[in-house]
Amino acid sequence: MAEVVNQRAHAKARVVLSPDEGETVWLRKLGIRFMVGGEDTQDNFALVEHPIGARALAAPMHTHRHEDEYTYVLEGEVGVQVGEEVLLARPGDLVFKPRGVAHAFWNPADEPARALEIISPAGFERYFAELAPLFPPANEGPLDEEAVGAVREKYGLEMDMGSIPVLAERHGLLVDAPPPSGKK
Repeated sequence: MAEVVNQRAHAKARVVLSPDEGETVWLRKLGIRFMVGGEDTQDNFALVEHPIGARALAAPMHTHRHEDEYTYVLEGEVGVQVGEEVLLARPGDLVFKPRGVAHAFWNPADEPARALEIISPAGFERYFAELAPLFPPANEGPLDEEAVGAVREKYGLEMDMGSIPVLAERHGLLVDAPPPSGKK
């Protein structure tokens, strides 16, 4: 019976996803395009694309309790801090960000960057969908810190907000810049 269920799940999975398919949400200047979700992989992994605006802090130092992340740079440059190690990843580079290790990532350049993010096991990709309505550009009102904290707790994410000014100063990032025009 399990084999029949597995075949049905794979029969529904997309064979080809074109560049204009997949829902995209924005958290300020970090885009998240949902490409392959846990429902397509029996929760083994998820794949999202991250367009990152110029000089943008995509995520401050944070630690995942449940999943590993692998970032594959497609375009531009992506700065990454994993633990104490700071590096600059370029197209073709793959960065491993293991669970339990604090990490951050950003675009240090004046041009946009794009990366694929593999999340394993799947599940954390839904964090972005739940968080997006709470942040600009979807929400132009005051930030509901309690709601944001509840989403982070639900997904086992510890966020070091104190790292934002340090990373911004160290890497010349524009943390209060508006999101890319026309992107929602």
